[in-house]
Amino acid sequence: LMACTKTHQQNTETAVEGYYLARCRAEKSLMDKWQVVALPGPDCTFQDMDIFHEHLVLFLQKDGLPLFCSIDLPVQIDFQEPKELGDFAPWFFPIPSNLCSILPGPNNDFMSSTFRLVVSSPVIPDLTVDYDMRKKTFTIVDQEEVTGLCSSIYTVGQSNVSSIQQNLQLIEDSQSWSDLSKLLSCERVQVVSHDGVSIPLVILYSREAHIHGESPGILYGYGAYGEDLDKSWCSDRLSLLARGWVLAFADVRGGGDPSWHIAGTKINKINSIQDFAACGMHLIKEGFVHESRLCAMGSSAGSLLVGAVVNMLPNLFSAAVLKVPFLDICNTMLDPTLPLTILDYEEFGDPNIPVEFDAIRSYSPYDNLSPGKCYPSILVTASFNDTRVGVWEAAKWVSKVRDVTCPSCSKSVVLKTNMQSGHFGEGGRFMRCEETAFEYAFLMKALGMDDMSAK
Repeated sequence: LMACTKTHQQNTETAVEGYYLARCRAEKSLMDKWQVVALPGPDCTFQDMDIFHEHLVLFLQKDGLPLFCSIDLPVQIDFQEPKELGDFAPWFFPIPSNLCSILPGPNNDFMSSTFRLVVSSPVIPDLTVDYDMRKKTFTIVDQEEVTGLCSSIYTVGQSNVSSIQQNLQLIEDSQSWSDLSKLLSCERVQVVSHDGVSIPLVILYSREAHIHGESPGILYGYGAYGEDLDKSWCSDRLSLLARGWVLAFADVRGGGDPSWHIAGTKINKINSIQDFAACGMHLIKEGFVHESRLCAMGSSAGSLLVGAVVNMLPNLFSAAVLKVPFLDICNTMLDPTLPLTILDYEEFGDPNIPVEFDAIRSYSPYDNLSPGKCYPSILVTASFNDTRVGVWEAAKWVSKVRDVTCPSCSKSVVLKTNMQSGHFGEGGRFMRCEETAFEYAFLMKALGMDDMSAK
C-alpha cells in the first residue's frame, strides 16, 4: 500500500511538515508499520496522489505553482531512509506555462497508463490533455472554443474574428498549445508587503485596449483555508478586457501551501489584509490602473480582506463587490451554536483566548468602520438560505455603514439579497451569467463609465 499522508511516523526520527509519501505491506496497514518513502524537495509540497497498476501520480506545488508527475511502479529503490522526489526519476507532465490551473479528469481505470488533466490559464481556454505515462507523451483531446469575439476582443461592435480563430484553432495535427497570449498579457509579479514578504500577483489585460495609467481594474483575493485563488480560464472576463479593464489576482497569505496558509491564520490574519492592500497600491503605483478606478472583489472569507482594507484605506478602492461576505467576524466567532464557528477557530483564532480575540477585533470589518469617512460604492450580495455565512452579516454591515459613515457616500452601498439561494448561489449557467453581468454593470456605473469605452 502507498499513501500520501501528513501523520507523523512514530518509528522514524524524520521531521516532516505537510504531506509525504509512505508505504507498507497490505497485511500490515497499522500506522506504526508505515515506512516513509519520499519527502518533498525544497519549496515543494505534496498535495495529493493517484495510483495505477504501473504508475503513481503525484499532485505537487513548487514555488506556489501546481505540477503533476508520474513515477513508474514498482519502485526499485532501497528504502533504508527517505528519498527525495528526484531519486524516483519522475516524469513531470508538460504544461503550457507556469500560470496554469490544473485539475484531474475522470481517471477511474486502475489498469490504464493514461492520465487525463484539464489545463487552463487566464489566457488559455480549457485544454483536455491525455498524458501517456508509459511512453512519456501527451495528446491534446479537446480545447474549449471561444466564439463571438469582435475585432480581436478590443473594440465592441466591429466584427473581425480571423486573428482569434488563428489563435484558437484546435490542435489535432500538431501537439502545440493554443492560447490568446498575442491578444492578452498575463504576467506574474512579486509585490513586497508590509513586512518585506513577496506576494505573487497575476495581472491580466488586453494588449491593445489597456491604457497605461488610465485603465480601470479589479483586484481579486481570498486568502483563507489554504485555498488557491481560481485563475483558470473564464470567458466572462472578455467583456471587461475588451473595455480596457485590468484583472489582478492576489495570492495573499492564508491560501496556498501549508506554510503560506499558516502565515495568514489566527493572529497572523492581518498579513492577508496587508498583502491585499499592498497589491492594490502596486497596481496604481506601476500604472496598471488609474488611482480613481481601482475596484476590489471578494467572496465569503475573501470579502473579509476587502472589508478590512476599505476600513484601513477608504480611498484605495473606488468600488467593490462583496459576495456572501464574512464581515461580522467577532460576533460569529463568539457564537459556538453556528455551524462553522468551532471549526473556524483553527483558521481565524479562538476568541476565548484573549490574544486571539484582540487580533480578530483589530481587523473585523463590522467593528472597525470609520465614522464620518467617505466609503467607496459597494455592492453586497447575500443569500437567505446560506448555511456558511449568515445573511444577517451582510445586512448588519450595510446598515452600520449607512449609519456611521459619510451620509452622501453611504447611499451608494447597496444590499442585494437572493431569497432562494445558498452560499454558492442558485446554480445554473444562465443564473451565474446574470449575476456576473449585474456585478460588472454595478462597477461600471460606480466608475461613471459608459457601455462602450473605458476612456
